[in-house]
Amino acid sequence: MSINMELMRKKLATLRGEGDKEQSHWFKPDEGDQTIRIVPAPDGDPLKEMYFHYNVGDHRGGIVCPKRNYGEQCPICEFASALWKEGTSTNDEESKKLAKSLFVRARFFSPVVVRGREDEGVKIYGYGKRAYENLLGYILDPDYGDITDPLEGTDIALTYTKPTTPGAYPQTNLKMRRNTSPLLEDTEAIPALLDGIPDFGSLFDRQTPEQIDAILDEQLAGNGSAESRSTETAKYGSGKSNVDRAFDELMATK
Repeated sequence: MSINMELMRKKLATLRGEGDKEQSHWFKPDEGDQTIRIVPAPDGDPLKEMYFHYNVGDHRGGIVCPKRNYGEQCPICEFASALWKEGTSTNDEESKKLAKSLFVRARFFSPVVVRGREDEGVKIYGYGKRAYENLLGYILDPDYGDITDPLEGTDIALTYTKPTTPGAYPQTNLKMRRNTSPLLEDTEAIPALLDGIPDFGSLFDRQTPEQIDAILDEQLAGNGSAESRSTETAKYGSGKSNVDRAFDELMATK
């Protein structure tokens, strides 16, 4: 059997630190049908929860909330809460709308193997609340047992449909297969595959409250990107050099 030269090139690129390492850890469904398998997590929790703030600065993937994830102070939570209270007390719907866009949102993650791409190793699949509830229901259903079992677990048929109307969300349908199966045909290779589960804690950029405060401060000062700013943000940020002064302005109008 000849040497797989493409595989050798990938190995060399990895050794040199080339290529898109960040994307290599993630599974992004293709449009249509595919099959995945959730693998057992080292800590026994294959359905991870993480909380993010969106619509702040240029962080398209969201900002990890230090309060909900780590029990630390979160300037965005504080600002959004103050803004919501102000909008409620003054019946200002624009303030309430902005506050809602800044509220923390949950996203869920699981380690998976993509059928037909087992040689790529374990990926991390990120999904929303509906898919999370669906998976949790299967896991708690005694008829399915341990769906992550390496030898007698259950594959999941995933259908991903892109939205056809502007503003709509993609649709993900998850359905358990009827039969159980081993994670790999070569069962002796399973331990090595599971040893390659990405370190979940290292996948996200954890920022300190001080760093987040600076990001929010920049947004309020009107220095963010055009896509991330709204007229309400600019109004509260006009002439302000830090988040505390923005808070003062909000509370002074009560």
